[in-house]
Amino acid sequence: MAKDNIVRATLLAILDIIVTAFFAAMAIILPPLSARGEKTSYKLAHLWGKTVIRISGVTVETKGEENVPRNRPLIFMANHQSNFDILVLLGYIPGEFYWISKKEVFYVPLLGAAMKRAGYISVDRQNREKAIQSLDEAAQIIKNGKSVMTFPEGTRSRDGKIRPFKKGPFYLALQSRVPIIPVSIIGSRAILPRRSLRMHPGKITMIIDKPIDTTDYTLENRDELMSKVYEVITRNYRIENPQAKGKSPR
Repeated sequence: MAKDNIVRATLLAILDIIVTAFFAAMAIILPPLSARGEKTSYKLAHLWGKTVIRISGVTVETKGEENVPRNRPLIFMANHQSNFDILVLLGYIPGEFYWISKKEVFYVPLLGAAMKRAGYISVDRQNREKAIQSLDEAAQIIKNGKSVMTFPEGTRSRDGKIRPFKKGPFYLALQSRVPIIPVSIIGSRAILPRRSLRMHPGKITMIIDKPIDTTDYTLENRDELMSKVYEVITRNYRIENPQAKGKSPR
């Protein structure tokens, strides 16, 4: 039985890699040929997310879709437990958005090129000046009417606990003055653990909370905004995962 499970997991991983490579290639080739390049990129990413989720034997329950305002830019902030989070967000968050991601992801063959083609924003976390420049670029995208997606923890959790938040995403929120949508993802770590390629069938729950207004905050009281967003994300995370504990966002 254990051997059968290993064989199944291996075949599933190979299939997911093939599907990912196919959609990444399409995301590089098709947008320049389409009059609606941006929408083509997003639709491909949306379909990729849902396709990999389905063939992996994973179900996703989404709560709070009605909390996402339509026809206005937003900043989505989600906790990060697994690489599977990316698929869930692409497949099930209502509306279109750009990713803000660490620069290392853009080095992944095919996937990185597809991200560049889609206009996603690379952040060099080792270079503060370049990181701020990337966030200013993201703020301009938001001012042009586009939404963005961020992981304020900066990387995946090592132990299932929600890590302290980085200040960069909140600098972006204060620069762009648009609402923050807190998103809690529960169960993805069991599907695809950190530093593992073996996926396990199961269920993921995504809770989308109400928008948090940013207009009353400044750089001087940014920590208050960070704490508020952190509290909402961790509260919803614990509702579905009572044993989980978070850390101070500071």
